[in-house]
Amino acid sequence: MATSDGGDDSAGADEHLIREAEKIAGALGRMFPGLCEVVLHDLRDPRHAIRAIENNLSGRSVGDSVTELGLARIEDPDYPSVIQNYPNRFPDGRPAKSTSIGIKNAAGQYIAALCLNLDVSVLSPMTLALANLVATEPDTEPHTGSGTDADADHREQPLETLRDRNARALRRAVEAMAAERGATPRSLGREDKKAMVRRLHQDGHFAPRDAAQTIADLLGVSRATVYNYTRQAGK
Repeated sequence: MATSDGGDDSAGADEHLIREAEKIAGALGRMFPGLCEVVLHDLRDPRHAIRAIENNLSGRSVGDSVTELGLARIEDPDYPSVIQNYPNRFPDGRPAKSTSIGIKNAAGQYIAALCLNLDVSVLSPMTLALANLVATEPDTEPHTGSGTDADADHREQPLETLRDRNARALRRAVEAMAAERGATPRSLGREDKKAMVRRLHQDGHFAPRDAAQTIADLLGVSRATVYNYTRQAGK
């Protein structure tokens, strides 16, 4: 029975909203199996906030506590309702693209949040394959014809330097090796990064002076770590 202040009615309405959100979470999860984690947080119970989780990619469980973003919404009803396409990362280091949608009740209080975490690392090999497919070679044929202004502009374009070509080739090599493991360079584990550095060293990619720093930046490690991997390879 409802109380005089409508407490039971409002609690029932809140529960109804969250149950409806559970249906949405389930449908979204089944639409993107293995690719997008969908999590429904019940912000009424911060210590046991996860109400449902589809395509569990983060290793969390139903009943786990709320995230910092959830706490921010609980404390501030004016917190943005939708935070879309922000960079995130799974516990194992895989990159993710996330969107968080806050759900308010009739009183304007956040009672739930629906969060989507897209596993970007799964798409990296596909992205690289498409980039290689549409890539073209620089035009090395001599220009003939009427000698129009457009032709003159084309001829006057500065050529890229050897350093630019070396850096581009190195980036492609690192991304291709990571794609072979179904990951991005930064999301690779320590042993995979070590093996990659050894392979790059064997293939002669360390010849340019700034190669070690470029590799370090791509892998998200220090230059000293890269040199340490190469020394271990020598042993």
